Amino acid sequence: MDAHQHFWQFNPVRDSWITDEMSVIQKDFFPCDLKPVLQQNGFDGCVAVQASQSEEETEFLISLAAQNDFIKGVVGWVDLQANDIEERLAKYKSIPVVKGFRHVLQGEPQRDLMLKPEFKRGIAALQKQGFAYDILIFPDQINFSGELVASFPEQKFVIDHIAKPYIKRKEIDEWKRDMEKIAKHENVYCKISGMVTEADWKAWKKEDFKPYLDVVVEVFGTDRILFGSDWPVCLVAASYEKMLGIVKDYFASFSQNEQDRFFGLNAIRFYNL
Repeated sequence: MDAHQHFWQFNPVRDSWITDEMSVIQKDFFPCDLKPVLQQNGFDGCVAVQASQSEEETEFLISLAAQNDFIKGVVGWVDLQANDIEERLAKYKSIPVVKGFRHVLQGEPQRDLMLKPEFKRGIAALQKQGFAYDILIFPDQINFSGELVASFPEQKFVIDHIAKPYIKRKEIDEWKRDMEKIAKHENVYCKISGMVTEADWKAWKKEDFKPYLDVVVEVFGTDRILFGSDWPVCLVAASYEKMLGIVKDYFASFSQNEQDRFFGLNAIRFYNL
């Protein structure tokens, strides 16, 4: 189970984060593009995650899932700070493929936005309706996120892209310390995804990732880690096969049971797929 990928009909204005140096992904990506890639690599399904912040995006992913049964879950976007958040979520509760929501916290000028009362009210509404929450942050926001998750011990959280450490610059100490802290919360999981785009796109080597993988596995264990490709974003630095090879090699020495959990069972359990 690929627990993290995206689809989009490329719009240069809306998708301005896809810069010219990422020209390889300045185009449309639809289920017909991903399905053969998943099949070739032995995956049965995926979780489609929002890439733009609108409810139209959530509806777009729901419509793709309705036409493609290999999309097992959708992590959409909703305005968590909206006054009518409970009503908005009630609408999605009747659509079983919607498993959770995400806000692009990494791009927020207010780095501790997740601690605002309005945002926390939104998380409380997610918990009430049984939705998961994907935490998309940069390393400077790990501690703020730790405060957030401490307030909601019953809510399921998953950190996307191992919180985007600066792999290219080989910075690890502060990130490691903060990840150790947030991992103490048993309701927090971690997606091993999006690593190649935090490394040197042109010159990364498999060994660049080992120190970061060691930390994540050590602090989250093998029950709270999920594999995600971050396709098609990963394509700026690696093919699906090469990206998958990094984690396949790393986990080759783990038991079959542990590998099964990482490559699918944990995602199925976390998102109720």
